[in-house]
Amino acid sequence: MLWGANMDSFKVYCLVGLGSALGGMGRLWVSNAVGRRWGESFPWGTLLVNISGSLLIGLIFAMTGPNGRWVGFSRLTMFLMAGICGGYTTFSAFSLQTLHLARQGNWGQAGAYILLSLALCLTAVAAGYFLGLLANRL
Repeated sequence: MLWGANMDSFKVYCLVGLGSALGGMGRLWVSNAVGRRWGESFPWGTLLVNISGSLLIGLIFAMTGPNGRWVGFSRLTMFLMAGICGGYTTFSAFSLQTLHLARQGNWGQAGAYILLSLALCLTAVAAGYFLGLLANRL
């Protein structure tokens, strides 16, 4: 019995690790694509990653919550939320890029980045959640 519980935990860690790897690769791809398109002087790629990741995690939360379509899929939830979304979103990169802007004396850009990230990511997580609620009703 104890071995089975440990194997279940091991499987969850492997799922989260796989999801994190996929999320990290997705983050790199999106960030690079946005950087090539709109330039690197402002961290648009990280901002877009954090907004889209917030939207996705809100959607998943609604879909896997008590009234969601995917209730009872705890491994899928861990894979998607802790794994993919955790590997995809980039709060540490956000923090470093904000520091970089501030150290360069771009205080206005640093402040705008903080405000945009906070406002847009909170809006995106709420939008994802409500989209998930709507999808649950279909």
